[in-house]
Amino acid sequence: MSGKTKELLQMDLYGLLGAESTATAKELKKAYRQRALTCHPDKNPDNPKAAELFHQLSQALEVLTDAAARAAYDKICAAKKQAEERNKKLDSKRKKIKLDLETREQQAEAHKQDEAQMTRTLEEEIARLREEGSRQLEEEQRLIREQIKKERDALSQQSGGDRCSSVTPKLKLKWKCRKDDEANGGYSHDNLMRLLQKYGDVLNLIVSSKKRGSAVVEFATVRAAELAVTNESGLSGNPLKISWLEGEPIIAPQMDQFMSAQSSLTKERDYESIVMMKMRQAAERQKIIEQMQREDEEEET
Repeated sequence: MSGKTKELLQMDLYGLLGAESTATAKELKKAYRQRALTCHPDKNPDNPKAAELFHQLSQALEVLTDAAARAAYDKICAAKKQAEERNKKLDSKRKKIKLDLETREQQAEAHKQDEAQMTRTLEEEIARLREEGSRQLEEEQRLIREQIKKERDALSQQSGGDRCSSVTPKLKLKWKCRKDDEANGGYSHDNLMRLLQKYGDVLNLIVSSKKRGSAVVEFATVRAAELAVTNESGLSGNPLKISWLEGEPIIAPQMDQFMSAQSSLTKERDYESIVMMKMRQAAERQKIIEQMQREDEEEET
C-alpha cells in the first residue's frame, strides 16, 4: 500500500466533501463542485495548501463515485467505527475493573488492619490473663506456705521436740522416662520446683543427669515434706512416685504419745481440709500450666 493510499484512508472523505455517507453520486458531485469552487488554487493564490486540498477533494470524488471503491472504503470505515466502539467498551470495562480492584484492595487492607487489631487485643488479653493467673497462683501458694509454717510452729510447741530437727527432710522422686527422652518425661528442674514449692520452702532440688526419671528434693520443714508425699501426684500423663529418703518423722509406741498423736492428727485433718480447699484452686491452674507445657513439648518433638 502506497503512502498516498494510506493517507487517503486516514481521511474522512465524506466529511471532506461535506456530504453524508448515504449521499448519492449526484449529491456527491454537487458537494464536490461547491467545495472545489471555494478552495480552487486560482481563487486562493495566497494559500499554499489550497492546491493540496483541491487534490484531496478530487481523490475523494474519484473514490466515492466508483461503486467498488466506495464499497471498499465504506467497509473500512465501518470496521474502524466498530473498533472504536469496542475500544470504548473495553476502556469502560477496564475502568470498572480498576475501580473494583482498588475497592477490593481497600477492603482487604481495612480487613487486614481489623484482623491485626483483633490479634493485638487477643494477645493483650491472653497476657493479662496469664499475669493475673500467675499472681493468683503465687498468692495461693504464699497463703499455703504461711499456714503450713503456723501449723509447723504449733506442732513443734505441742510435740515438745518429738520430731527430729537435726536432719532436714529429703524425698526421692521417680517417674517414667526413656533413656533417649531429652524432655526427661516432662519433668525439668523448673517444673519440679513449681510442683513442690506450694507445700513449703525447698532448700535444694537435684535432678539426676545420669539416671533419667529420678530426683532428690530437700525441704526446709518436715511438714512440707509430709504434705508433698501425701498430696503431690505430678503430671497426670506421667505421675510421680515420692518416697522418704531421710528425715521421716518417727512416732513413739507409748500410749500417751499415741493419744497425743491422735489429737494432733485431728488438728492436722482440720487444718488439711482448710489447706486442701485453698489448694484446689491452685491445682486447677496448675493443670492448665501442665497442659500448656505438654503441648509445647509435643510441638518440640
